[in-house]
Amino acid sequence: MGSHPLPTPVTPAGRDGLAALLACPDRAVVALDFDGTLAEIVPDPERARAHPGAVPALARLAPRLRSVAVITGRPAGVAVRYGGLAGVPELAHLVVLGHYGAERWDAATGTVSAPAPHPGVAAVQAELPGVLDASGAWRGTWVEDKGRAIAVHTRRAADPQAAFDALSGPLAGLAARHGLIVEPGRFVLELRPPGVDKGAALAAYVRETGAGAVLYAGDDLGDLAAFAAVGKLRAEGLPGVLVCSGSAEVTELAEHADLVVDGPGGVVALLEALAERTGGQPG
Repeated sequence: MGSHPLPTPVTPAGRDGLAALLACPDRAVVALDFDGTLAEIVPDPERARAHPGAVPALARLAPRLRSVAVITGRPAGVAVRYGGLAGVPELAHLVVLGHYGAERWDAATGTVSAPAPHPGVAAVQAELPGVLDASGAWRGTWVEDKGRAIAVHTRRAADPQAAFDALSGPLAGLAARHGLIVEPGRFVLELRPPGVDKGAALAAYVRETGAGAVLYAGDDLGDLAAFAAVGKLRAEGLPGVLVCSGSAEVTELAEHADLVVDGPGGVVALLEALAERTGGQPG
């Protein structure tokens, strides 16, 4: 037995998915969210960094797999920097799908590919200060310009939930006027183009790689689309495992998961256990 016990999924579909991954790891894709899954949630998103055990665990596991993908709402290059994902020989086939799949960074080339930004993002950026001022909820909010999306964080407000609730309606109206949608998260409202989500990104990548099994780990409402995509893939006969990086802030995802682990530390322990079970070299 390895030093990291492998947890047992609570659902039959999850147990089948894990068994398929362990039986043929070279046909499996492991896909992971970044914030809250590989990195702890912190008050200042610019200070987020991958759990110190994340890259060593991925470096052990990745060579055994078809592929590892990080799927995030962040720009791909930011996730690469904050994750320490570049220049790791064992992660030569890693892919980061940023902006919910609108951007892609391939470790093999070290470059980001992306289409032109949606024009509504610039329009929203211009109007946002006035909308925040009119709502009365601007105090303590922080606006993050993601280039292809705009995120309004309320975590630093005196009452983060009240600020979040007060802004939900006005920001939905602002987004709709410019052809964008609002994606809610953990004390954050992100305005971004429609038709781009983690589910579409994950399903397309699984098909591209010809994977025979998939594991997806996330922590937030934005990961529900990826969970739904795995559910659809399972209905089509592709085994899959849904992992929730658990927190007290978000419980919705845990209700749909096959496995719930204790935050990024639990995700790292799971990756270590998978590496041990698939013959990955000790770190």
